[in-house]
Amino acid sequence: MQTRDPRALLRLCLLVSPALPVGAYAYSQGLEYAVQAGWVRDESSAFVWLHGLSHHVVGTLDLPILLRLYRAWGSGDAAAVEFWNAQLVAARETAELRAEELHLGRALARVLTSLGVAEAAVWLEAAPAFCTMFSLAAVRWNIPAGDALCGYLWTWTENQVLAAIKLVPLGQSAGQRLLHRLIESMPGIADSAALLPNASIGVGAILQPIGSALHESQYSRLFRS
Repeated sequence: MQTRDPRALLRLCLLVSPALPVGAYAYSQGLEYAVQAGWVRDESSAFVWLHGLSHHVVGTLDLPILLRLYRAWGSGDAAAVEFWNAQLVAARETAELRAEELHLGRALARVLTSLGVAEAAVWLEAAPAFCTMFSLAAVRWNIPAGDALCGYLWTWTENQVLAAIKLVPLGQSAGQRLLHRLIESMPGIADSAALLPNASIGVGAILQPIGSALHESQYSRLFRS
């Protein structure tokens, strides 16, 4: 059996918990407009929306950059951390998505600073992506890279499903069915992300940035994105 820190799994649970005080519950990442426009209208279409974004946004942008940040933190390569942090923020295609990334990143930096992760304090006055602080926590808490990728994908998915439950609306049982189905593809998405070369990192979705941009001027809103 492999030797691993028995606290690593529990630290990962802390990091992906909805109770983590970063405010992720306030963002729908364009889903609110997608519901208003009728692109997402029921459990089936919610699955198609979330499954597509997990493959073609999180799996091709967030996760491969998370892995590079994980390696950079692990090797003490500050220049690489700054480079990939900037790449991720620049890849957010709308003002709302960039604002969300930076809000979550700063919030997580405050949490990690309070928990004794010293490097996070440097980023309190900077512009950290959520992914940057997430990878820092994973390295310092001895969370294996593969677990960190799956954990990040899980927390994104859970927040989006919770948003769908409120917006579509869906019942709690429908939300659990969505999570159950989406879990099936998570290991494969993480594995593919780990093999993605630098030149292939990016976003392959069209409707999400359109929905996010139109959400910025949507008349009635529950969510900040």
